[in-house]
Amino acid sequence: MIHSQVQQCVDDVITGRRSIRAFLPDPVTEEDVEKILDVAQRAPSGSNTQPWKVYVLMGNRLKALSSAILEAHQHPSADSPHTEEYNYYPVSWVSPYLERRRKVGWDLYALLGLGRENKQGMHAQHGRNYSFFDAPVGLIFTIDRVMEQGSWLDYGMFLQNIMIAAKARGLDTCPQAAFTQYHKIIADQLALPANEMLVCGMALGYADHSKIENTLITERQPIQQFVTFLK
Repeated sequence: MIHSQVQQCVDDVITGRRSIRAFLPDPVTEEDVEKILDVAQRAPSGSNTQPWKVYVLMGNRLKALSSAILEAHQHPSADSPHTEEYNYYPVSWVSPYLERRRKVGWDLYALLGLGRENKQGMHAQHGRNYSFFDAPVGLIFTIDRVMEQGSWLDYGMFLQNIMIAAKARGLDTCPQAAFTQYHKIIADQLALPANEMLVCGMALGYADHSKIENTLITERQPIQQFVTFLK
């Protein structure tokens, strides 16, 4: 009975997690963030390398980073464009990934009443990433440049642990690859050492359930489409 209850709790936390794009201003304590990260660091990593490093931004430091990136987002420079340091997404999109990407984008914009012709509105919504969707805590993740692909796989397990540990405490998250474009601004704002490379960002806080964008639930494929049992 106890095992089945634990299983149900774990399943509910995992399936209940989703990316939140509007947060309440309610503060999150530093102690809560510390506990979440302490739990999350139990993620496995090859040879126990533990390749993650985390910068927790709150208050004025969070606002400063957001302001700097939003300025660049709203007034892009043709002479010095901001580009990603690594390819998070495919260089050439193919099916079914292209269709899935388009669907989640159009589903979100439809909820917000943004038609395909409303480029300005979509640009502004994308810019919401850089205020961490108004979350009181912003997390920036970096990795040592000497680490290879396996350590990035390990990093993904660490990030998932953070999101699940947060959800178990009534907090919500949004992992954000959108920050990768502005890695130079982030490196400057956080005074990152040269050997550290930006992985992604993450918003952390309490979901604002009055916002329609938080009703978006992305689809998942039935396991028959990606699982092969070999007997």
